[in-house]
Amino acid sequence: MLAKILGAIAGEKLAGRNNKTTGALIGAAVPIIARRGLGPLGLVLAAGYGVKKLNEYRKARRVSA
Repeated sequence: MLAKILGAIAGEKLAGRNNKTTGALIGAAVPIIARRGLGPLGLVLAAGYGVKKLNEYRKARRVSA
């Protein structure tokens, strides 16, 4: 509940003084979207970072050996 209220306040500020209602609705929806979508997105980003580091490690090992 607190996340929705804080999101609505932040959305209001981002939307500006002419679109307060729209900004509040968007801000209230952001925590719901983040809760459902950022888990899988975080997993994909972490896997990509791991693959990048593994490739860098293999390249460094090839150069030094």
